[in-house]
Amino acid sequence: MVASDPSRPNVLPWPPMLLAGAALASIGLGALLPLPAPNAPWVSLLGGALAVLALGLDLWAILTMRSAHTNILPHRAADRLVSWGPFRHSRNPIYLANTLLLIGIGLAFGNAWFILFALLSALAVDRLAIRREERHLAQRFGGDWTDYAAATPRWLIR
Repeated sequence: MVASDPSRPNVLPWPPMLLAGAALASIGLGALLPLPAPNAPWVSLLGGALAVLALGLDLWAILTMRSAHTNILPHRAADRLVSWGPFRHSRNPIYLANTLLLIGIGLAFGNAWFILFALLSALAVDRLAIRREERHLAQRFGGDWTDYAAATPRWLIR
């Protein structure tokens, strides 16, 4: 277990590490032990569209955080509570986008390992990063965080 620092949510940047691990595991297992996803042309198109949508959401969220002049690194302290842009709809649009990206890649390329690891990594991100980040934000922003969290779902729907 990694010791925690109350001035920041995590010591390690879990979300990008988990995303990279999920992608690498999906590629490796896809080569060694294929787990095919439906391969109809419309499924591939849907997967590609989902991946593009996910990249757009990711970029929108990153640009929103940059415009707020706040830290974007998941293991560093938050400088400001961002509650506009994509953060109006999800408290974690970057993590949502990462999950959708993996699912989209899995559908586009017919590799169901991406879909399985997308769900597993989302669960791991929730436990290793989001819960800790929320405690950090509550401590740092108090009532503003509480009001925001009450009005905005953690992922996309409650």
